[in-house]
Amino acid sequence: MRIAASADVSDDAIIGAGSAVWHLAQVREGAQLGENCIVGRGAYIGTGVRIGENSKIQNYALVYEPAVVGRGVFIGPAVVLTNDTYPRAVTPSGELKSAADWQAVGVVIGDGASIGARATCVAPVTIGEWATVAAGAVVVKDVPNYALVVGVPARRVGWVGRAGVPLEEAAPGTWTCPATGERYLEREGELVLEDQ
Repeated sequence: MRIAASADVSDDAIIGAGSAVWHLAQVREGAQLGENCIVGRGAYIGTGVRIGENSKIQNYALVYEPAVVGRGVFIGPAVVLTNDTYPRAVTPSGELKSAADWQAVGVVIGDGASIGARATCVAPVTIGEWATVAAGAVVVKDVPNYALVVGVPARRVGWVGRAGVPLEEAAPGTWTCPATGERYLEREGELVLEDQ
């Protein structure tokens, strides 16, 4: 485990073996990082956030509680995972809000998914396994497994395989990965690996 001297890591955080937390990153109380994770410069990991093994949180990404991040997830530079559907700094009477004045909602990211640079995921949403959110996208609804989503608001424009490469349609409802040769089947707007 490697923690840069300028990082702010709570004594209550759990950092897995082989993980690295780089300069100026903050990992809050109760956060849990699996083995071999990387938290980049200036990134923020909120209280109680759970991150699976082999995940990469790039520079200046903001992962607010109560996010749950799967194994092998890539979160690009300056990505934001929000936690307040209707944010306000003050109550209707003008008083500064406290933690007791709102209920945090989180973003859930499935194993193997990738979130591109400066994308924003507006909680509560779930990003499916092996999905890819393009750089700069704004996700406001759930993303299926293996989906490729782009834009504001994000919409599905294709499918990606476990290698992250856009799939090619071999026949109606059958997709192939040009990088690995894996075959996927599309059923009612969802994709599954052929042998599953």
